[in-house]
Amino acid sequence: MTESVIQALRTALQASPRDEALLAHLVQLLLDGHQGEEALQITRDWLSFQPTSTRALVFAIQACEMTGEFTTAQNYQTLLNALSAFQTQSPAKAAVTVSDQGTPEKAVHVVEPSGPRNAFDDLWDTEPSTITLADVAGMQAVKDRIHRTLLGPLRNPELTSMYGKSLRGGMLLYGPPGCGKTYLAKAIAGEMKARFLSISLTDVLDMYIGQSEHNLKDLFDSARRRTPCVIFFDEMDALGRKRSLVRNSNSNAIHQLLMELDGKENNDGLFVLAATNAPWDVDAALRRPGRLDRTILVLPPDREARKAILEMNFRNRPTEQLDLDTLAAQTEDFSGADLKHLCDTATDYALSESLNSGTPRPIRRQDLMAAFKEVRPSTREWFELSKNFALYANENGLYDDLEKYLKVRKFI
Repeated sequence: MTESVIQALRTALQASPRDEALLAHLVQLLLDGHQGEEALQITRDWLSFQPTSTRALVFAIQACEMTGEFTTAQNYQTLLNALSAFQTQSPAKAAVTVSDQGTPEKAVHVVEPSGPRNAFDDLWDTEPSTITLADVAGMQAVKDRIHRTLLGPLRNPELTSMYGKSLRGGMLLYGPPGCGKTYLAKAIAGEMKARFLSISLTDVLDMYIGQSEHNLKDLFDSARRRTPCVIFFDEMDALGRKRSLVRNSNSNAIHQLLMELDGKENNDGLFVLAATNAPWDVDAALRRPGRLDRTILVLPPDREARKAILEMNFRNRPTEQLDLDTLAAQTEDFSGADLKHLCDTATDYALSESLNSGTPRPIRRQDLMAAFKEVRPSTREWFELSKNFALYANENGLYDDLEKYLKVRKFI
């Protein structure tokens, strides 16, 4: 019954994509059904055209917590607190927060109204990246391309110049959600021995006219003072959405981002990486030469990477001798997030039995098999969606790698 209602709401939203009542109803049903990935994508789309919707922000926080994106959830909470403070008439009123049960409640802290200023100055803190590509299991084809198109030229500037190649430009990482794009970006920063600054939609967009553009300028100015620095934009499809799909205030923010990428100021030692689950929604101007002109497909982890992820998730848990190599072979199309969910579900089975019996026992193969029947790969829905773009919107070859993978996996 619920699935039929969800499908009906999806269909209705195709005709009225900005109907808040439909959006709220669909997201709530998805969250109730533990479909966090889809709920999060819908709330991101919702916030792209209405970034000051407190209802959408509450849903976004719940969806992020469900999918394990706790840093992003905290960023959404920061914006929600700021908006709540702006909308109150008295500074003594408490901000809205989200309880463990996912329902809005009064927070114990008080947020003072801050007025029309940059509410996120404290979020521009950079951090040194302590990981490199050697810490990324598997993904050899992706690593090779990163070395060939970005790291190699940067390490050999004179040779690169001899061949008439520019060191300017950035990189757009795209692919299914939960496949390690953020971790890969941190590893690239580590290879460059650069500081890492991770930015999401809520760090930039602001309810006051002109403030989003100011936030972007302030962000780039801060990064330029801390070079070498990698700025990583998560959810680029929301921040850099096609201007034909957004309202005028968001369009101005995209224009400001383009100016910063073009280096109106000195961008030496500044590198820009971005990630998206929906490259087809990213404004084409962002992918022009000198901007995010290198595009890399980040696929679900290969067998070697899957085994490493499974080992990491079971490392500090009591287990019997588990055949993780066989399990890695059986979990093709699972994202890193899916594999974590698989391990957590198997752990829940063992923990539940231990609680019932009063005697702790290790996680067994039977727990893994039960979890494997329950947890399905979330990436297949993304591949079903993406194949339409690979087949019918690939005039410039942007999706050649994706089309090749889809053919190998027999999605097309």
